[in-house]
Formats: sequence, structure tokens, C-alpha cells
Amino acid sequence: MRSEVSRAGELLERFDRQVRCRPQGERVEHAEGVIRVFDAGWVGVAWSGLTAASAGAVIAREVERFAGLGPWEWKHYSYDAPADLADRLRAAGFVAGAEETLLAADIVDLHLDSPLPDGIVLRDVRDAEGVEAFLRVHGEAFGEPPDADGGWLIDAIRAGRQAAVVAMAGDRPVCAGRVEFHPGTDFAGLYGGGTIPEWRRRGLFRALVARRATIAAEAGYRCLQVDAVAASRPILEAMGFRRLASTTPFLQP
Repeated sequence: MRSEVSRAGELLERFDRQVRCRPQGERVEHAEGVIRVFDAGWVGVAWSGLTAASAGAVIAREVERFAGLGPWEWKHYSYDAPADLADRLRAAGFVAGAEETLLAADIVDLHLDSPLPDGIVLRDVRDAEGVEAFLRVHGEAFGEPPDADGGWLIDAIRAGRQAAVVAMAGDRPVCAGRVEFHPGTDFAGLYGGGTIPEWRRRGLFRALVARRATIAAEAGYRCLQVDAVAASRPILEAMGFRRLASTTPFLQP
């Protein structure tokens, strides 16, 4: 039987090769040492493969490349070389966002038995009404005004690039999350999972992870990955996710 370390290492190798090195976006550029993404939802460097000798020149080149395009991100992973890449990015004017943990799992290894609390129904998002409910949850769960325009989400759902689920307590949406598909890979990604404060610690987050895992498996994907915040990491690890690395967004205004 493979050790936990070797299984995590194999998952990370697949994730890096299949997802990081093949990012999705309206435009993807491959340049020496980096892969750039330009998309309506995200702009930045998705992957880098640098050395101590090349890092300074490449970082300077990327700052110039993105100049004038608005805020953008260099997505840094703890295994990225050189070892002092994070310090080099800070020295170049990047601001580090909150660190998250990259978790992944083979779906068949996950514990997906997650009963719902009484009175809760899970609804797959299929139309504008569902998107409105999804955005309402996010506004309450994360303490931010809901996005007024959910067109990006309904477009992605109709195109088969994503799916979304909302937990309803009667007519009130109380928990929501998305799953994003990476065509041609083993992976689907979990994003945007949130529960409104008064419904936390009742198993809703776990139930939505289980539902999205089922959706991904039915769509032909073998693995799930998620960038987990501190609050969700223990739940995901208890379900069978493995820690692969940490990841930090380095932001340029």
C-alpha cells in the first residue's frame, strides 16, 4: 500500500502537470519561466518555473507585461522555486494575501456520507433565480455586498464549465458552493463554499462538498482540489482530502 506521503506526492504531480501547467482562460500565454492567464474573472501568473539566476529578470519582465492592465495576481505555491521567491515578490512590490492550503483527493477515497439537517434541501443552480440565491449566500457568508451581476456564473453553468449548488431552508438560501471543471484533466475544483453565520456547524458545508463531489464524478472527473481556508481545512481533511502545499496570492494593485 502506498504511504500517505507518496499518495500526496502523486496527486501534487498530477495537479501541477494537468491544472497549473494547463490553466483555463480567455487568453493564456506561455513565456519563459511563467504561464499567464487573462480572463474576466482572474488575471495573473498561474505557474512559474524559475531559478535563483532567472527569477529577478522574469519578475521584472512580468511587472512590465501587466503594467496598465489593472490589479493582477502572481499565484505562489510553497514548492515553487527558488526558495526565496516569496521574498523576491515582496521586494518587487507585491502584497501577500491570505495563505490557503492546497488540498486534493481521489473522489473514490472521500467520505461522502453527509446527512442534511431537517428542513434543508439542496438545489442545483440552473437559472437566474438560482444564481441570485447563490450570490445572496455569498453576501451574507463573507460579509460583502453580493455581486450584482451573476451573468458570469450562469454563462459558465450553461457552457458546462461549472456547476453550483445552493442549500435552501424553506425559501431562504443558507449555504452555497461551486465546482469548476478542468477539461482534459482528472481534476475538478471546489470554489466559493460558504454558509451564512446562523447555519454554521450543522453539516451544511460538508453536505455541499459531498454533492459537488458527486456532480464531478458524474461528469467523469476522478479528483477534486480546493484552496482551503483555515476554517474549512479540518472538515475537508476529515472527509479524506490530503494536504499538498500552501498557496498565497501575491497581488499587484
